[in-house]
Formats: sequence, C-alpha cells, structure tokens
Amino acid sequence: MPTISMFYGVLILMYFYDNKKHSTPHIHAEFAEYEVSISIEDGSILGGTLPSAKMKLVQAWIEIHREELLANWKLAVSGEPIFKINPLQ
Repeated sequence: MPTISMFYGVLILMYFYDNKKHSTPHIHAEFAEYEVSISIEDGSILGGTLPSAKMKLVQAWIEIHREELLANWKLAVSGEPIFKINPLQ
C-alpha cells in the first residue's frame, strides 16, 4: 500500500491491482482511526468515512492533482511502480 502523498495528518494511498473491489479509479485516505476510498474522477466517497474538514482538504487535493492521480492509477493497476504527488500546501 504505497503512500503517494501526506498532508495535515492525512495519508493518501493507492494500492496495486486495486481495480477488483472498486472498478473506478480511486485513492484511499487515512487519518487517525478513519479510512475512506474516494473516486479520482469526481471526488465522491466509495466507502468509509473521514472527518468533514479533512475530507474537504482531500477532495481539493484530488481536484488539483487529478491528471497525476489518473496516471498513477494506470501504473498501479498494471502492477508498475507509482510516483509521489506533492502534498496540499
């Protein structure tokens, strides 16, 4: 479960071969005891929860880095190494 970014205590992860459970391109975000899966394409929640303020930050980050996230998704589902993405600043 490679961490591709981290900001404000939120870890952003993208799993290899993770297109079986959720076929849509997505990321996983973790903060404290919370975990959530979020669609890259529209920022919608696929499963789990995150505190509202942290969710807004993650969705803003997705909006800014959508192209990089989709490129990483293509690499990840092929089992290839993915790259780090700049945190929200």
